[in-house]
Amino acid sequence: MAPLRSARRRPAHRVAVLLITLVAGLGVLPGVALAAPGSQLNAADMTLLNGVRLAGLWEMPAGQMAAEKGQSRRVREIGAEISRQHGVLDQLVVDAANKLGATLPTEPTAEQKGWLVEMQNASGARFDQIFVTRLRVAHGKIFPVIGAVRASTRDATVRKLADEANKFVSDHMAMLESTGLVRWQQLPPAALPPAQSDSLVAAAAANVGGGGGVEVSTTVVWLVFLAALGTGGIATYRILRRT
Repeated sequence: MAPLRSARRRPAHRVAVLLITLVAGLGVLPGVALAAPGSQLNAADMTLLNGVRLAGLWEMPAGQMAAEKGQSRRVREIGAEISRQHGVLDQLVVDAANKLGATLPTEPTAEQKGWLVEMQNASGARFDQIFVTRLRVAHGKIFPVIGAVRASTRDATVRKLADEANKFVSDHMAMLESTGLVRWQQLPPAALPPAQSDSLVAAAAANVGGGGGVEVSTTVVWLVFLAALGTGGIATYRILRRT
């Protein structure tokens, strides 16, 4: 019975050693480690919060102006709806900031104030064109920021806000485009990551604050993982031979 008992213990011992080796190797595998709860907001998260807040601060009055002085009926309708929706979105970002303990802007930027003055001084068809152009360009700038933050944030509240903001911004761009006044040639070109990048996250690199850490290539991480796994495998083989 002793050999039988020993034969049953050896496989169990081998399995245990192999599992320990695999777990040790997986410790350096990208994406396996669990994120610590209560992670702090980074620069990208704050870029989204501030961007959504600033958008509401100037686009709500811009929409109200369009609803009152737009020449075309479509511009008046869109202005009223965009202003209303930004009121809803503004409450969402304020609620998110309060939950996260973040401080938000309380007034538009100098550039945004200049756009509002420009609209106040315009009338008729010129007003309609300025309204559509300014808002469509602004929405086009915040749209990729939302996607980049949504893809990289570690905070559930920020992800939820990004999902909501994405719906509103997509809807607003479609409404503005329905006027037929969008000048496509004047829209800024898309900013894309380098073609040789080895990570899809590179698309968001310009907006993500890494807290001063050194960025490591995913290729290097995988090489380290394979080396650790190979070393563990050799050690395991030697242990099994001795046992």
